[in-house]
Amino acid sequence: MERVVITPGKLSGHLVVPPSKSAAHRLLICAALAYGESRIENVDLSEDISATVSAMRALGSQMERSGNGFVCARGVEKAHHENTEIDCCESGSTLRFLIPIALAQGGSFRFTGRGRLLSRPLEPYFTICKRDGICYHADKDAILLEGRLRGGEYSLCGNVSSQFISGLLFALPMLEKDSVIRITTPLESVGYVDMTLSALEHFGIVVQKQNDRTFFIPGGQKYQPQCAAVEGDYSQAAFFLVANALGSRVELEGLDPQSVQGDKEIISILEKMGSFLCAAEIDVSQIPDLVPILAVLATQAEGVTRLYHAKRLRMKESDRLQTTAQELSRLGADITELDDELVIRGRTPLCGAVCDAHNDHRIAMALAIAATVADGEVTVLGSECVKKSYGNFWRDYQSLGGVLRG
Repeated sequence: MERVVITPGKLSGHLVVPPSKSAAHRLLICAALAYGESRIENVDLSEDISATVSAMRALGSQMERSGNGFVCARGVEKAHHENTEIDCCESGSTLRFLIPIALAQGGSFRFTGRGRLLSRPLEPYFTICKRDGICYHADKDAILLEGRLRGGEYSLCGNVSSQFISGLLFALPMLEKDSVIRITTPLESVGYVDMTLSALEHFGIVVQKQNDRTFFIPGGQKYQPQCAAVEGDYSQAAFFLVANALGSRVELEGLDPQSVQGDKEIISILEKMGSFLCAAEIDVSQIPDLVPILAVLATQAEGVTRLYHAKRLRMKESDRLQTTAQELSRLGADITELDDELVIRGRTPLCGAVCDAHNDHRIAMALAIAATVADGEVTVLGSECVKKSYGNFWRDYQSLGGVLRG
């Protein structure tokens, strides 16, 4: 396990925001499903993106690194996949996107992963397997699937993960039969579904959004080759935007003001809390990835901040409600973990401490920003986990004046 020791101090300078991991997953998948050459530029090869590239290659797509991007094309269609192994590493997006994509092609598949990945919820897909006569078996080592999606009508809850909906949206257009997705409860993380719809539209796929909970997907469609560039990532920019709210001066470049990324909401939250940082009550159901860094922000806000509708964070790379509360408490924060929320009493001085990232990239990066306002050195154990989404985070942190040692 690696570690970094951070000497407290504000950050300053210029930073080109890394490309959006969420957008890259979607554009690369669409490009890999298109017959003919597609080019996707500005791709940061994080561990999660590498997992998606490897998974699409396992399904027969051609994907070659070119400059800072990829050249992609759909390979020769296999008549039937036979025990095709797909290693998703620790990427929940890869696993949940690729299961229906694989089953749209048909055959037998063995999905593997690491860390907590295979313990994360997959029940919506298992329900679909029963409906479509697909054989499945899941244990701590692998998920085995055999069969093919039939198309037709699919019902899904909207409060587990939008990744299930996105996975079906990628897969169903390739079936011969028309399909309908019905969302039976209010949809959380809407922005991620919007990102999927945007990528599909760019690659010529038609999805008719009949209302907020119903999608009609004509069958027999083909992905059309296109070129695209991955936009800057609001999820990663949020760490430095919060650092600025806490006294740093980092100029960020590469964010699209018209982006449909849900985590763009960080801009509105910072405006709401104001330059004097007043506490707020924030529904995080649409922005779960922002919770660790919002909790850091709340430690320095005047009053009591609630981050609620957050229960889904218990099934991330770590139990993020627990690990956020635990590690910020080590730094002296007054933070209470409840079943579905975090309650933070602000304007609390943060102290130096030894903290654990819990193999969770967003916890590690949140602790790094907390260190900018601590009164002593902050040690982050397991600091290498940032490679999952932002491999250059510590390099960029140092380039902005952050003082680190191993």
